[in-house]
Amino acid sequence: MEITVTLDGMRKVTAHLEDGTAVHTDQPVEEGGSGTAPTPLDLFIASLATCAGVYVEDFCNHRGIPTDRITLHQAAEFELDPEGKHRLARVSLRIDLPADFPEKYRSAVVRVAELCTVKKIILNPPEFRVTVNPA
Repeated sequence: MEITVTLDGMRKVTAHLEDGTAVHTDQPVEEGGSGTAPTPLDLFIASLATCAGVYVEDFCNHRGIPTDRITLHQAAEFELDPEGKHRLARVSLRIDLPADFPEKYRSAVVRVAELCTVKKIILNPPEFRVTVNPA
């Protein structure tokens, strides 16, 4: 997968995916942006919750379980590292199921949410390389 990133000014940055879609980011007003889109960090954290949501939805759909009353709630906690910079310390995900959700699937839905690909990548991070292509 290749992504082209454009620097759109005023701290807005857009990722253009090879399928023609785009992901827009911005920074909060207090950080020099316009606050018109999520920050890259917001998108990263949201990708964890939405990835789990896809797995939960697929699990339920394959079993004919309605998903309209299922919600996932995620909390991200930050701490200061030894250098005084904020780091993501914990991510907690809660799945709210309706009272009539089949009891036999309650623990399975947790296991399914834990299969999230984004989470697995964090647990086994890829190698990162940054290079420069001078004009």
